[in-house]
Order: sequence, then C-alpha cells, then structure tokens
Amino acid sequence: MHKQKDRKISAAVIALGIVAVIAVTAAATAVTYARFGGFGTGECADTEEFSKYAVAVSDITVPDGAQIIALGEATHGNREFQQLRLDVFRVLSEKYGVRAFALEGDFGGCEAIDRYIHGGDGTAAEALSATGFAIYRTDEMESLAEWMRSYNASAAEGEDIRFYGFDMEQHAYSYRYLLEELKKADIDTSGFEKIWDGEKNAYSDLYTSAERAETIRAIMEKLPANESKARHYADVLLQNIELGKYINDVGELNEQRDRMMAENTLWIAELEQARGNSRIMISGHNNHIMQCPNSGTPVLGSLLAERLGSGYFAIGTDFYKSVCNLPKPYTGERIAHTFYSRDPLAKASKKCGFDVSFLDLSIVPEDSPLAEHIANNIPMGSVGEAYSFLMNIIPRSYRVMRTPQNAYDAVIFVADATPITIEPISAGGRFDQTETLR
Repeated sequence: MHKQKDRKISAAVIALGIVAVIAVTAAATAVTYARFGGFGTGECADTEEFSKYAVAVSDITVPDGAQIIALGEATHGNREFQQLRLDVFRVLSEKYGVRAFALEGDFGGCEAIDRYIHGGDGTAAEALSATGFAIYRTDEMESLAEWMRSYNASAAEGEDIRFYGFDMEQHAYSYRYLLEELKKADIDTSGFEKIWDGEKNAYSDLYTSAERAETIRAIMEKLPANESKARHYADVLLQNIELGKYINDVGELNEQRDRMMAENTLWIAELEQARGNSRIMISGHNNHIMQCPNSGTPVLGSLLAERLGSGYFAIGTDFYKSVCNLPKPYTGERIAHTFYSRDPLAKASKKCGFDVSFLDLSIVPEDSPLAEHIANNIPMGSVGEAYSFLMNIIPRSYRVMRTPQNAYDAVIFVADATPITIEPISAGGRFDQTETLR
C-alpha cells in the first residue's frame, strides 16, 4: 500500500518537474524571441563574397550622372547614422564637388543652420534647435554643422557649402524669414503680420487656415519673380497649411508630405544647378529616400527616381544590432531599446569585422551568392521616432521585408548602432518651434 502511494507521489513529482522544465523552457524561448525578434539573429550571407565587394565609407563611389545622392537612416535614434551624414558628405564634397546638403527638416529651420555655417552668430546647438526636432540636437549634428562652418570660413567665392531643409512640418521659421524678405523688398506686411500671434510665436487663432493661405498667396503676388528664396518660404508655408488638412488621416498625410518633400528637393536641386552645381546630397529616413513605393504608396525617393531616373542615387542603411533612443508615447520620455534587424547582409558585414561598410549593389554579379539576398525580400531594420510596447513582441513593428536592389543603389551597414544623446533646447533656438515627436 505504501509502495503504491510512494509511486503516485514520485509520478506527481516527476510530472511537476516536467511541467516546470517546460515552463522554464517556454519562458526562455519567449525571452529569446523577444530579444532577437526571432530565434537567434538570423541567416548570414556569404562572408567571403561580402568581403570581395564591401568597402569602407571613405571609399564610396557614385555614378557620374548622379544629380541627387540620398543617404537614408534605418533609425532616427542612433549616433552612427548621424555620423554618416558628415562621413558621406565629406567624401562627396572632396571627390565629387558636392556643395549642398538637404535634411529631413523644415526649410525655415534649416535656414537658421545655413546662416550659422556661413559665419552667423550663436552656436551650432542653437541653430540646430531651430529645426524643432529633438533628434537633431546631438553632438553628431553639431559636428556636421561645425565642419561646414569651418569649411566655409576658407572656401573660395562660390565654393561655399549650403544647408537646406526639404520638409514642411514646422512653419515658424519660414514665417519669420519670409517676413524679413518682405521688409527687405519694402513690401507692406501689415496684413501678413495680422495672421501671426507674436506672444505664442504661432499663427493667430483669429484666422482660419483658408484665410491664412489667402493672405500668403496675396503676399506672393507682390514678390518679384527673381525672389526665389522668399517665394519658396511662402510655398512651404502653404504646404504646411495644406498638410494640416490631413491631420486625422495619417496615410494621406504621409503621402502628401512625401510628395511635397519631393517638390522641395527638386527646387533645391534646380537652385544649385543655377549656381553651377550639378549634384546635391539629401538625408532622411530610409522609408522616405528609398526609390520604390512603400506598400504601393509613392515616397520622396520613388518620386525623385521616377523624375530623374539614374540621376537619383539612393544609399540605404541598416544595422546588425541597434540600441536606439526612442520617445515613449504621450509622455515623450526617451528610452534606449535594443533591436536586431536579422538582415543577412548586415550580419555578414559584422562577421567580416566591419564596424561600418559600404556595398554598391550594382557591382555584385548575378551569380554571386550575395545576389539572392540583394534581389529578394530580406528582413531589414526600420525604426521611426516612436516607441511602442508592441516592439517587444511583434518584430514587424521595427523590421520590414524589403528587396535591397529595388529600394537602394547601395547600402551602408552598421554593426552595432548606439543611441544618440539629445541635448536640451538651446535658448537661442527657442524662437518659435514646437517640440515635435515624429
């Protein structure tokens, strides 16, 4: 009787042990899946082949016919992608004579940066605060602005670097600088100033969006045809008002914004061509600069590629591992969150010993083992400017399936991307912009 009871107890203990092992294994599996966004860090492309074609960023080459060279970023919150702006621009300026840089930031705010790099008062931090975006208040962006300022200090006439923005999400600095231009041209600004609330540094609530747009159009008619910059300030203000119509339709808002960014980029390119410069560099998120539509929706890069053909050269970026600086929803509190892209090419780059590598997709032969990863959908990292709890359990919330050769002409791979450190808003840059979480 006792033996039978002992057997039952032993069986129960064994069963509980098995359940415990299963539970621990399941928990460990769940933790592993959450950490890597899958079971492990994914497939690795042929490292021997990768090492044949990958080079350092300092050895970047672009086609002679490239008019707009775009540098993407897989995330907004990593230092390495911001450092690449300077690294790539230096190569393009030294080897290809590029003298214009355009950022995914509003036109007016980036004018403040342009004034700074041309010897203007204040600091780089103050100028960068004018963009209104926290992600640009970093040491890496300050280094970019300081390098450009130093370059311009000794540049020959007509060889200076210019800094532009091709976005329209903010409006305050575009209003400010348009007002300056109007006064320089001795144009009556009384009606234009009425639509602005000086205390709030924003549009007056006494006027509707339609009335503001009508006032801006009336001002444009008074501007001489050769005042292209002043007219573009007005265009950007009208774009901002138009964009506001889609505030409750994110899909339409994003589509319209990309269309407007493409228009603004072409305007910048044409302005530079008139100055004798055949190439410009632009920089923005991969999802904007890629040369294929995003799930069927045209984006900045696809619109430029459609217009310019091979004259548009897109350099995407990706990471093997990213510890990314992101804002939480509602509070804006910033955290560092870890992601793995599971990109087989990024993994090969890391295994080859590259901290950062550049791969021109056009030089990889069709019979290379790398071709299967270049010509087919592969996972790639893609993180915007927002954190979600879903990122802990749904890999597609920070990863996309993308065909590299359809999206980019070349890709830069970062092995271990580290988080940006965001500096406080500089007082000199607080004129009017609202802190924006994108």
